[in-house]
Amino acid sequence: MEFKATLMSEEDMRRALKRMAHQIIEKNEGCGGLVLLGIKTRGLPLAKQLAAFIREIEGAEVPVGELDITHYRDDLSEIAKDPVLSEAPSDVEVDKKVVVLVDDVIYTGRTARAALDAVSALGRASRIQLAVLVDRGHRELPIRPDYVGKNVPTAKSEVVSVFMQETDGRTGVDLYENR
Repeated sequence: MEFKATLMSEEDMRRALKRMAHQIIEKNEGCGGLVLLGIKTRGLPLAKQLAAFIREIEGAEVPVGELDITHYRDDLSEIAKDPVLSEAPSDVEVDKKVVVLVDDVIYTGRTARAALDAVSALGRASRIQLAVLVDRGHRELPIRPDYVGKNVPTAKSEVVSVFMQETDGRTGVDLYENR
């Protein structure tokens, strides 16, 4: 892959996440009954940052959990001959809660669809919303995020990579050309 551009710095990400936290609070009239589920892998640190901003703004703790969607993907056979499947469901209660799914990038919408199935397997949420750091377009399913940090029109040959300190040793969003 060939590096093309830096789309977001660490500071850009911080500002976008803080704005998204305000939007989540506003849309839900506070944070009562709210649960953040970060889609594995980079969705979890993003969800934790959103929860920290909500705590800073509202003075209240919002439960955060990790959502592993591997079992719910429609492309398991394309990932690997024998994909590694974990059995660890989220330990966060979703029944009658407003669940905000948090992911790094939305592209085709298939990850979000799998996440909806995974949440349904955990219980019956009163509402499910989707928050993504980057929306790069090219949806294949009728799914639209409720909260977006940055819209980035891309070509299908391009790759948007989100880097998190917890998983990658640095924070930022870069654009690459897939050759």
